[in-house]
Amino acid sequence: MMSPTHIGVGITLATVMFPIAPEFAVIAAIGGIAGGIFPDLDLFVGVHRKTLHFPVYYWIPTVLSIGAAIYSLSSLTVFLSFFFASAAIHSGMDLFGAGPEPRPWNKESQEAVYVHTHRQWLAPKYWIRYDGAPEDLFLSIVLIVPGIILFTEPIPVLATVALVVGILYVAIRKEIPDRFGDRI
Repeated sequence: MMSPTHIGVGITLATVMFPIAPEFAVIAAIGGIAGGIFPDLDLFVGVHRKTLHFPVYYWIPTVLSIGAAIYSLSSLTVFLSFFFASAAIHSGMDLFGAGPEPRPWNKESQEAVYVHTHRQWLAPKYWIRYDGAPEDLFLSIVLIVPGIILFTEPIPVLATVALVVGILYVAIRKEIPDRFGDRI
């Protein structure tokens, strides 16, 4: 799935702070956004969907940071809780899309995400046919709209930018490998 979808997950996840501690909702969303983006930095360093994708291991710091937030609620503990939860969900969500190959609509890869605990790749499920597919954009919209409506600044601006990036990405997705090479 594309980054705007993962950003939307982080924002939507942060809405749980409104009834609990609304003064921390924005920092929770910022943590969720950062955690939603972070695993995909392995596009640039390492092996994509392996180097920074930890669908099991991210849950350890998630639980620890949530415990720390329950014990001592602060901007740092809230940020870390949502960062790690969003990174964990991102890593797991990639299983339900395509593989990381340049032309995922061809369904050539059997590697959706690497599970370090089992030392193996999980095969893609193709529920979202490929990153940048129309259904990926639909999911992004559903997940990002709460950020535009419910949060105070800077979340509506960040959410809107993510949505615009997603729309543009969907418009050119199938041209990217031909125009920019195979590493996207």
